[in-house]
Amino acid sequence: MTFKELNVIEPLLKALDQKGYQNPTPIQQKAIPLVLTKQDLLGLAQTGTGKTAAFALPILQLLSDEKEKKENKRKIRALILTPTRELAIQIADCFQ
Repeated sequence: MTFKELNVIEPLLKALDQKGYQNPTPIQQKAIPLVLTKQDLLGLAQTGTGKTAAFALPILQLLSDEKEKKENKRKIRALILTPTRELAIQIADCFQ
């Protein structure tokens, strides 16, 4: 399976390619389609299996779709809860 088969948009596919990511991990294969349909997600996987990308990629895609619709409403677009400041910084870096 590829990220393209998961319906990830072209700008994100380019970013993944630049970072050297070829194929989604099992957690990404299961999570990305769910988040793209705006379903809640709770996932468990070992460290280093791509959990952050599993939710970050579809969130970025949904934000991109929303931006194209030019909705000017100020609302919460995503809320990510994490137990430590260090992990919050890692997640923020991943999004950027």
